[in-house]
Amino acid sequence: MLPKNNHNPWTLLSTRQVYDNPWIQIREDQVLTPKKTNGIYGVVEFKNYAIGIIPIDQKGYTHLVGQYRYSLEEFSWEIPMGGGLRNQDILLSAQRELSEETGLTAKKWTLLCKLHTSNSVTDEVGFVYLAEELEEGQPHTEDTEELYLRKVHFSEVFAWCMQGHITDAITVAGVLHLAHLRPELLKKSIL
Repeated sequence: MLPKNNHNPWTLLSTRQVYDNPWIQIREDQVLTPKKTNGIYGVVEFKNYAIGIIPIDQKGYTHLVGQYRYSLEEFSWEIPMGGGLRNQDILLSAQRELSEETGLTAKKWTLLCKLHTSNSVTDEVGFVYLAEELEEGQPHTEDTEELYLRKVHFSEVFAWCMQGHITDAITVAGVLHLAHLRPELLKKSIL
């Protein structure tokens, strides 16, 4: 899939950090472009992994989390997700996030995909897990979260993604992967 010559056509001339907080840092690089002209490149470097979880029960239902997304200035339905420090085990972070946001725990975990959320300007890496054999508990959200929970059949979540009602990239990528791996989930049982 990669060209045989995986050559980097960019030349870094200098770099400087322009912003830093506990979650991200932003740097500005002075570069020579692939056409050898002078340019700048801004990069958002994430300090955490993005981790999404699709919990599926025995009847094909999942749990969505709804919240107002400050950066978009709109409400968004998504799979449960959060961040995991890059020096911590990704699966343990996924288990923590599922419990925090939904109260659910799962006995069976499967990695569905790894993705880069916006690779033209960030280095963010995301992972999506399938969580099965669920047990219910109480959510314990963070102070920065006002979450709404909704239990929905996976087939409806897939339809919402395809219709553009769900636009979160990690949710859409995870749902498409799961639909491909488990097409039986797209059929809602009458039982």
